[in-house]
This record gives sequence, structure tokens and C-alpha cells, in this order.
Amino acid sequence: MQKNMTNLLVAAGLAGIVGGGAVLAGREVYNNYESTHQTVRTKSVQTKAMNSKNTSSTAYDKVAPAVVSVINFKKQGGNYTEAAEGSGFAYKKANGTAFIVTNNHVIDNADRLQVITNDHKTVIADLVGKDELTDLAVLKVDEKALPATANFGDSDQIAVGQKVLAIGSPLGSQYASSVTEGIISATKRLVQSDTTTNQNYGGSTVIQTDAAINPGNSGGPLINLAGQVVGINSMKLSTGSDGSAVEGIGFAIPSDQVVDIVNKLVKNGHITRPALGIEMVNLTQVPAEEQKANLKVPDSVSGGVVLYKVNQDSPAARAGLQKYDVIVGIDGETVNTQADLREQLYRHQVGDKTKLTYYHGSTKKTVTVKLNQSLKN
Repeated sequence: MQKNMTNLLVAAGLAGIVGGGAVLAGREVYNNYESTHQTVRTKSVQTKAMNSKNTSSTAYDKVAPAVVSVINFKKQGGNYTEAAEGSGFAYKKANGTAFIVTNNHVIDNADRLQVITNDHKTVIADLVGKDELTDLAVLKVDEKALPATANFGDSDQIAVGQKVLAIGSPLGSQYASSVTEGIISATKRLVQSDTTTNQNYGGSTVIQTDAAINPGNSGGPLINLAGQVVGINSMKLSTGSDGSAVEGIGFAIPSDQVVDIVNKLVKNGHITRPALGIEMVNLTQVPAEEQKANLKVPDSVSGGVVLYKVNQDSPAARAGLQKYDVIVGIDGETVNTQADLREQLYRHQVGDKTKLTYYHGSTKKTVTVKLNQSLKN
């Protein structure tokens, strides 16, 4: 029942391959930190009301010193050859180390990682951890190499029409610290996969913006006019489903997602996710005649996610959920789309219990489900 998202997403990293080049894209972030063994805290820095003092220039000046170019080298023979290039930024310092967030597709399969700072220093970086599903990675360098860190804002506070800036290295480090301006076009978009790079985002929720995001911008910050990072630039739409050219549709990973992931990567080096053991589609994607024939939910139900597969012996199956059931709530929060369900689900840990509200035909039910570990990254 579910359609793929068109053959159009382009990751915003810049890949240089022997004999040719491949183009990638970018996402979003936000941050604040405690003292030494600090974990980054989300929602601790609230987005401030914009005023005459919050201009594009002052916002850029706050963040630019923390932004870096990230170079991915592959070893060929006895030499290291540049394989990909993207962006990133330092978001915290602790115990003599500066931590940098970027996109996973920028650093994937690297034999050596290097960053170029805003003041043109070249530094070898070490990988702390990476997560393929959210396309995020954390690197570390000596804190003396980076004079500044960027602060995360609260991506829950962004609004459609709000001005934002994208900072990074479009087309590579020769254009390092370039800035483009745009607006928030949508606060939540669900992205399943990028057919250009074969990157599976597993239904990630991203911010849509019309700020120009070009190859090499991947991993750079999307910031508000208060100089707070609200997302990590990650990808853009390049063509529509009919092959037509598309302009001004870029995506960034929301800062609240980023904060959660980078904290876990610094702590554990990897991400372990809870799972329900289902495959689903938005109710709005199911034709009205199929809703009546197969789902039989009340006409008043306009949103939710339809289970079109419940894996055998999964948490959902053990709780009694079946094919064609429609989930409309989780932990008291309304579920209208897959994005709503995933957002709440991934706030849990493996082994947690969550309460689901769903329709089995016309009957509304509530059940408690114990979550197990996702088999997917």
C-alpha cells in the first residue's frame, strides 16, 4: 500500500571517487551542554523571539567558528585518496576533547578522517560512533583545535515561515563556511529512503527548508536567527516523480533527534532501538473504498497508521495486534502518521512498556506492549 518517495533525494555530502565523482546532500541539529562529563541537553535552550538584534549576520557569527569541513580518505595502495567531503560542527567540549557532529554518509567507510577548521587548521579526527538509520556520526579532536562550539536550539519550537540559515562547505572546502538563507517550509516530513545513495532512513522525521543545500553541505548546521542550531543539513530533493527539476526542497535532521543520538553515540558508540515488530502505512494513504472494505474503522477516524504486517512473535503480535488494525495513539499522544508513532517510540528504551491505542475494526482498544530490540540499525 505504500509508495516510495520518488527517485529524488540526494545526500548532501560531496563524494570524489577515482575516475569520477558522486554527489551527496545535508540535515539539522541543536545543542547545549553541561560541564565535564556533560551530555548534551535538549530543550534547555529555548528558541528566543526574533528582534532587531537577531540578524543573519549576528547569527552566522555565533556559529561559524564551530563549523568545519570533514574529509573522508580511503587508502589505496600506500596512499590516502579523498573519497568524500562534507560539513560538521563542534557542539561540546569535555576533558580536553572537542566533539563534532556530521552525517554518517560523509564519513562512511573512511580509512582516515580529517577536519578543516574555520581558521584553516587541518586536524586528524577520530570516529566516536555512527548511526546509519539517522545518518548521524560523532567525531572527536583535541579541543585546542576548535575555539568555539555551537549551541543547540529547540526544534520543537520552530515554525513554518521562520527564517533559517544553512552553513557548510558546498562543493567542498574551497567554499567552506558558506551561508545560505531560507525559511522553514515544513516542521515534519517523513523520509523513507534516498534511492540515489541507497540510504535507508527508516521513516525518519526531518525539517524541510528552502535554504540552498548543495553537495558538501551534509552535516552542517541549520540555524535560527538567535544563532542556535535547530537541525543538521542532510539531503535535498533533486527531481520530482515525473523527472522534473526541483528547486528549494532541502531536509535537515531536527535538533531534538540529534541531541538524543549524539548523547548515545558518545556514551555507547552505537544505537540500540526498541521495536514493535510491525510494518505500517499512513491511514491517509489507504483509499477510502479500502478503508471501508478492509479496515472498517469509524468514519470519524481520519488519522492513524495501518498495520499491513505484524511479525510473528513480535511485541505487537504478543499484545494481540493484527493486520489492518489502526494505531491512533501511543502513551496518550495522538498518532496521525508514521512520524508521530516513530517519534514517540524512539524515546523509549529496549525493555520499556508503551501503551498503544488502536482500532480493531470499529472497536477502539488500548493495550500495553513490552518493546524488544529492533533487528535493523
